[in-house]
Amino acid sequence: MMNKLIQELKQHSNPDKAKILSRFFKTGKGQYGEGDVFLGITGPKQREVAKRYIDLTFNELNELIESRIHEHRQVALLILVEKYKKADITAKKEIFNCYFGNMRHIDNWDLVDLSAYKIVGDYLIEKDKSVLYKLAKSGNLWERRIAIIATFAFIKNNEFLDTIKISEILLDDRHDLIQKAVGWMLRETGKRDEKVLLNFLDRHRRKMPRTMLRYAIEKFDEKKRRFYMSK
Repeated sequence: MMNKLIQELKQHSNPDKAKILSRFFKTGKGQYGEGDVFLGITGPKQREVAKRYIDLTFNELNELIESRIHEHRQVALLILVEKYKKADITAKKEIFNCYFGNMRHIDNWDLVDLSAYKIVGDYLIEKDKSVLYKLAKSGNLWERRIAIIATFAFIKNNEFLDTIKISEILLDDRHDLIQKAVGWMLRETGKRDEKVLLNFLDRHRRKMPRTMLRYAIEKFDEKKRRFYMSK
């Protein structure tokens, strides 16, 4: 079944789109996506394909996630997300473990963003979250992004403490992909409880990287944005 999926993805490939995606996801030497290979398949088409192959085994998914081809990894993660939605407690744990076992291959921001909160975050809502704090302190960019994006599941559950604590750990992070992710999660927190966001900003705005701050206050009115952007 996996070979059939790979053939189907190949049929949907678009070389011109692949070149655009390769530039967009920074695949050049020394860039964060160095070595990533794109087929040039749209997101909606990948989701359509993923839903038809939800019965792939974990061994097959592991093999797909290890592929150098970006869309192979992305479709494998989309399948894991679909499996997780339908899973019982035991199966969810197996999917969570599969995700962590393959984390070194979840190595671009779109792969993290489509899966981290839907699997890792959801699974940890009522469990020990210490693994996220360990990831937040990792030297690996993608593990740090997984840590903060996973908290989106908690935010959706109106639980903000871990988002705030992990944001504080990442406050000095120099990578813009972390700064953007933290700002995004702070903004989502503010949508649900503005007091929590304002309290964070009042304590940290002078230290926050500008990118992080801009993302966090994006939904504020102009007057309030000007106030928080003035250091």
